[in-house]
Amino acid sequence: MPGLVVFRRRWSVGSDDLVVPGAFLLTIHFICFVIVSVSLVIFEYNTRILSVKLLFYHLIGYLLILFFSICVEIGICVISMRGSILDAEARTSINIWIYLKSLVILFDIAWLAVGSVWLGHYYTTAPIDDPKKVYIAIIICNWALVVITLITIWCTFDAAGRSWVKMKKYQRSMRETESRFNYKRSNSMNRNWRQRKVMRAYQDSWDHRCRLLFCCMGSSERNRNSFTDIARLLSDFFRELDVVPSDVVAGLVLLRKFQRLEREAIVRQRKNGTYEFLSGVPITERTQFLALNDAKNYDFFQTVIHYMYFAQGAYGWPMYVIINRSKMWHLVPELKCFGCCCGTSDDTEVIQDNCCLCNYAALKKTLQLGDIDIVYATYHVDVGETPFFVAIDYTHRSVVISIRGTLSMKDILTDLNAEGEVLPLQPPRDDWLGHKGMVQAAIYIRNKLQEENLIERALQRNPDRQTHTFDLVLVGHSLGAGTAAILAILLKPEHPTLQCFSYSPPGGLLSMPAVEYSKSFITSVVLGKDVVPRIGLNQMEALRADLINAIQRSVDPKWKTISCSVICCGCGPEPTSVVNMSGQDTHINQYQEERGTARSTSAHPTDSSIALTLHQPLYPPGRIIHIVRHHPKPDEQKYDSGWRNVLKNREPVYQAIWADSTDFDEVLISPVMLQDHMPDKVLAALKKVVSCRDRTVKACTTRRRNDNTTITTTTTVTTTTTTTTQNTDTRYSRPPSI
Repeated sequence: MPGLVVFRRRWSVGSDDLVVPGAFLLTIHFICFVIVSVSLVIFEYNTRILSVKLLFYHLIGYLLILFFSICVEIGICVISMRGSILDAEARTSINIWIYLKSLVILFDIAWLAVGSVWLGHYYTTAPIDDPKKVYIAIIICNWALVVITLITIWCTFDAAGRSWVKMKKYQRSMRETESRFNYKRSNSMNRNWRQRKVMRAYQDSWDHRCRLLFCCMGSSERNRNSFTDIARLLSDFFRELDVVPSDVVAGLVLLRKFQRLEREAIVRQRKNGTYEFLSGVPITERTQFLALNDAKNYDFFQTVIHYMYFAQGAYGWPMYVIINRSKMWHLVPELKCFGCCCGTSDDTEVIQDNCCLCNYAALKKTLQLGDIDIVYATYHVDVGETPFFVAIDYTHRSVVISIRGTLSMKDILTDLNAEGEVLPLQPPRDDWLGHKGMVQAAIYIRNKLQEENLIERALQRNPDRQTHTFDLVLVGHSLGAGTAAILAILLKPEHPTLQCFSYSPPGGLLSMPAVEYSKSFITSVVLGKDVVPRIGLNQMEALRADLINAIQRSVDPKWKTISCSVICCGCGPEPTSVVNMSGQDTHINQYQEERGTARSTSAHPTDSSIALTLHQPLYPPGRIIHIVRHHPKPDEQKYDSGWRNVLKNREPVYQAIWADSTDFDEVLISPVMLQDHMPDKVLAALKKVVSCRDRTVKACTTRRRNDNTTITTTTTVTTTTTTTTQNTDTRYSRPPSI
């Protein structure tokens, strides 16, 4: 940071990002240099033979090229390691070394081409075997390096880089003119025109990247519109922020450590009565733990676990294979190609599954937890059109609509279309906003339910078992959770008893008025530090401000900051900015103030005349059950056997607390932030909450039984002793009370 400017354009790489590629090329070229030198020393070359003479002189020439390559790469590594992330002045000479390296690469390519010509003409006829083998290995290795270098250059190419340089040059000249003549020119037409040109260039660049990434999806009108919307959103989000991808990585590393120090300071200072953090959540006297010792709450939590199977089953065979790697063969009897041979069939309507109905087979295996009848399942997927199924749960007397989460590239496009859109309600409510892509998916499913009359078909499925009295339940995970929540709001007027269970919903889903309305019939579940319930446009803008703030506080080179978080280097020294903040409440308070200021302002960090995007906050839906982990420490005093087993096995204790929608307004940087979003992890965590509760209840029952036995024994012994005493001493007219 900022991006490297060479050859009169900006590149998507910083001047401090060349340490690793420079060291990689240096290592390979040094090895090649040693091999070529040894081959020239130990092998004899008869220069009277033309082919051998050409080979000998070519090796000498290539040895010189390797020597110059090594010298230039050492210079690049040394210069790139200088200064902090923002201290680009310490690396200004890197451009000269890059120009020298480019020149060496051109000589390298030309010399490799000459060597390839020699191989084509003389390899079979040259009367030296061992030098030929070494030579062809050197040629192949260095051609591979050239290809890797060219691919790296292509990956770091910034399509709008030239326009960026022109705009920055113009802005500098304007500032110098204003400073020289003491006047300020605001809203210049030329300046606005240049900025708009750069924004259009970056929007076209993001649009091209989306089309390249999703090239397998075709070029329908819907896809092109989605690409355009996403490109505009991303270009606005990164508006004139001169950051490169490695800056984001370094910022995330620092931000994770700053968040940890901040939590430790809050506990140390007892701010707002906080005495510990569980999964990044402050635990205070006002924290409401889900009381599973109450029968009503326990039954409700079991219902939450029950419907999680429906949300997981919507993913079909990919999720089944991931979860049941050792039991994949259990799907074989359920497949269509085998089922037809056995004469099995049912009246479920399955749409656009594969030839063997693998998804439907996995769904049936997942839902083998009660008396369940699948009515309809569609696996059609498109942008804004999500797969779902309809089933009848006789055990819980409900008609269940389960919506699949993100599993395809088209689902990702639906996720990325994240701007707020007014919910299609009657009468309309302008302040009820929802995630645009998921609003479209909910409208698609609602129309499908109406066109196919699916809810009515399910309610009339089995009159003998009173299916017409069953309640409607909507479930989903991730993308399916957000779609299910919005669909529940749309269907609530027609189905007053409707309930929705939203597992790991996206954070930028509903505006606050819609969230308050949904709390009476939507229950959301979030596990640990799951990143998805903490991601929305507003949350991402806060993360953008936090990253810039963290980068500005960094005083170490970028390579040192990033290397301290690598597993193999995790035992290395902490970044200097982290060490300076550790244990210093004054520094931490200052960091919090700077972070709050950065979040509340929409100004560019280096140019106050540029306004960054600020979107309206959107939140997760309904009431939220947050599954948190408590990692017991050996010095904790817990006296029941369940806790002793936990401490012995070093297993975390899973607990459920009631959380508010505003508790998820910050992205928590953690190694488990993605893992906690997986549906199998969510289901396992829900089960562990119950198992921890059952284990504790069992331990308490055993302890109470042991205490009663001890009291009974003590009473018997005391009574016997008293009787003996009465026989020998008449002063005790009655036994002492216990």
